[in-house]
Amino acid sequence: MFLGGLGRSGTTLVERLLGELPGAMALGEVIHLWERGAHAGERCGCGVPFGECPFWRRVGEAAFGGWDAVDLDRFAELRAEVDRTRHIPMLARDRLPADRSPLVAEYVDHYLRLYRAVAAESGAAVLIDSSKQASLAFCLRWAARAGRVDLRVLHVVRDSRGVAYSWTRQVRRPEADAGGDEYMTQWSPPRTAVHWNAENGAFQLLARRGVRVRRMRYEDFVAEPRARLRDIARFAGLPAVADALAFVGDGRAELTANHTASGNPMRFRTGQIEIRSDDRWRTALPAADQRRVTAMTLPLLRHYSYLGGDA
Repeated sequence: MFLGGLGRSGTTLVERLLGELPGAMALGEVIHLWERGAHAGERCGCGVPFGECPFWRRVGEAAFGGWDAVDLDRFAELRAEVDRTRHIPMLARDRLPADRSPLVAEYVDHYLRLYRAVAAESGAAVLIDSSKQASLAFCLRWAARAGRVDLRVLHVVRDSRGVAYSWTRQVRRPEADAGGDEYMTQWSPPRTAVHWNAENGAFQLLARRGVRVRRMRYEDFVAEPRARLRDIARFAGLPAVADALAFVGDGRAELTANHTASGNPMRFRTGQIEIRSDDRWRTALPAADQRRVTAMTLPLLRHYSYLGGDA
């Protein structure tokens, strides 16, 4: 299960809740595992540095013969060659260019080996990768076409004004080392609007390219978390019986420890959490920025029924 959409759209909350279901395991943003986990040694969701986490050490050994055996420089080169938003038109074709096909296969093989090792180590039937980025989903599409992975995509959408406000906020990264980046990246509202259009539009294209994609609005999820989680679980092939959903109630959920490798600081939360809509943007995002983001994202805002129109 690949969680897609622009960052700050609520995917971490969705991932954490899905990860509590029997037979599921949340991995975090696997796209950042290589640099932030295997290279920089940032903390696993369980709280210990990635290289010291027994779970990820066993996974690395099973998948690659140890994390030291992974050529991270080569991986970074491959990502630059195939896994960027600008490469989506190429990745969306019916046939890859002859010079790109082996690069995509080599790049995706890293993920497939990792997924297989995690599945074997955890016993989970469904792995949840909240990498978000559409370009990676398009890369994985080629493995799915070859029958090498059962790829299902949950496209999480949030009101562009709320996303834009979230990207302006200064959020500390608690998993960073003392010498690493202390805060998460910040974007201006216009820049966020451009990325919001690009990412969400790309996932609509992915659905037209034969990948099983289910779209869900963040606002609908937090309004009815139990019902929406049941729907997503069925889409993922996970049990959706009452007992499996007992950890979710009206406006709250109970979270246990996890082994997410990278992502939003919320991945470190355990115990009872409150589930509620975050509408601070309505008063905290300057009116001029609200108007600017609305104008820049108007077609998709209407398409997703944020301003009326068809969903």
